[in-house]
Amino acid sequence: MAYWLMKTEPGAWSWDDQVRDGVAEWDGVRNYQAANNMKAMRVGDRAFFYHSVNEKRIVGIVEIVREYYPDPSDASGRFGMVDVKAMTELNKPVTLAGIKADPALADFALVRQSRLSVMPVTDAQWKLICRLAETEA
Repeated sequence: MAYWLMKTEPGAWSWDDQVRDGVAEWDGVRNYQAANNMKAMRVGDRAFFYHSVNEKRIVGIVEIVREYYPDPSDASGRFGMVDVKAMTELNKPVTLAGIKADPALADFALVRQSRLSVMPVTDAQWKLICRLAETEA
């Protein structure tokens, strides 16, 4: 199993929206590196659900339930999407400030490539963030 982080603007798609719908398409990604990360996702992988913009915090965990397929909202046909299912809300959201303050997370992609919307998370980073979130996953 691989781990990921997927960013969303809560005004466009929030954790509450994800929980309400259960399974939803993760569409609209138009960055090649983020799209390549989504192409690498497999059913059963897990991802942190990150609220960007004003909140800047990890709020939940989703599971990949459908692998990369064409995004019908992309007229060029170059980009795709995956389907994700809400798994669990974090007991304690983990903020970007908290991540940046932890030396063990200095190499985390969220710190190094802050504008990337879909990024890999190492096993060690996943375990540490879950511990910070007081959440088992």
